[in-house]
Amino acid sequence: MSQPAKPATPPAGRANAKKELSEHFKQYKHVWVFVEQERGHVHPVSWELMGSGRRLADKLGVELAAVVIGPAGEATRAAAAEAFCYGADLAYIVADDVLTDYRNESYTKALTDLVNTYKPEILLLGATTLGRDLAGAVATTLLTGLTADCTELEVDSDNSLAATRPTFGGSLLCTIYTLNFRPQMATVRPRVMEMPERVEKPVGRIIEFPLGMVEADIVTKILAFVPDRDKATSNLAYADIVVAGGMGLNSLENFQLVRQLAGVLGAEYGCSRPLVQKGWVSADRQIGQTGKTIRPKLYIAAGISGAIQHRVGVDGADLIVAINTDKNAPIFDFAHLALVTDAIRLLPALTEAFRKRLSPHTRDRIAS
Repeated sequence: MSQPAKPATPPAGRANAKKELSEHFKQYKHVWVFVEQERGHVHPVSWELMGSGRRLADKLGVELAAVVIGPAGEATRAAAAEAFCYGADLAYIVADDVLTDYRNESYTKALTDLVNTYKPEILLLGATTLGRDLAGAVATTLLTGLTADCTELEVDSDNSLAATRPTFGGSLLCTIYTLNFRPQMATVRPRVMEMPERVEKPVGRIIEFPLGMVEADIVTKILAFVPDRDKATSNLAYADIVVAGGMGLNSLENFQLVRQLAGVLGAEYGCSRPLVQKGWVSADRQIGQTGKTIRPKLYIAAGISGAIQHRVGVDGADLIVAINTDKNAPIFDFAHLALVTDAIRLLPALTEAFRKRLSPHTRDRIAS
């Protein structure tokens, strides 16, 4: 996550690397966003990317298109219709019952055939489990470049996509260009880009495209489907309140103080990278450039120093409350409220205070 981007300037020496696009690739126009859906549920990252795609398309003076791939039926058409409310100028639909569940082979064929037929210059996908799998396969099939897990997307002075992502474990930010091939592909993690405002709009132009594949053509078979929302994993990216702990808590036992406060607040809990490396917390609860990017209304960070890798993961929070014994901790440079104290002593007191304030009996007494 980053501040609003300035127009990208090609780095020194890049002009030497760039050749004149071939006549074939000069035909590639417009910005596409893959709308990820499973069993009628559209992943919110798709709408976040529509906002970024709209901005890029406006700078390039081209159209923004949504790409919806799924089973024949109302859900797929509803996802395409919703895309117009988030800025799409048109939508491409590949609808076939073979596409009811995601399988790499069928979805790669659908998206690859669409690209080869209608030739977009930029193709954006969410860096979800599904999106990462599909993007890599499509880029390989098309023999084009793919920048994964981007934190910033811009268009430079010669209308090339400048895709910025963390590298070397998050210690550096690197801007990558796909110079001589099209489409220019990028994936972006959920919650990195701001969700655009939904504006009610009528359904616009829709282009339907045949899959040209039958079930017998696909090697992989679906035996069962378990939605992520039914699994006992974290939902950090879309939580309104997040409480997280770092190495300043000193032990796994003390990290339970974070979980207790989160429980009282009805919040998700997370951690900084070192706690995952120590095996104290599972990787799905890591916050930062190499973990989850979050945009909660309230973020409480206990015993987290706040290096740049962590800051990038939490910069979009409405209110950041940092608790640390080190008054010079980097997290105090971007926290909205800084508490220079021992989190191990403060967290139990906060938990008890919130428990009393939020208990149903207390609310009943206040109401009466």
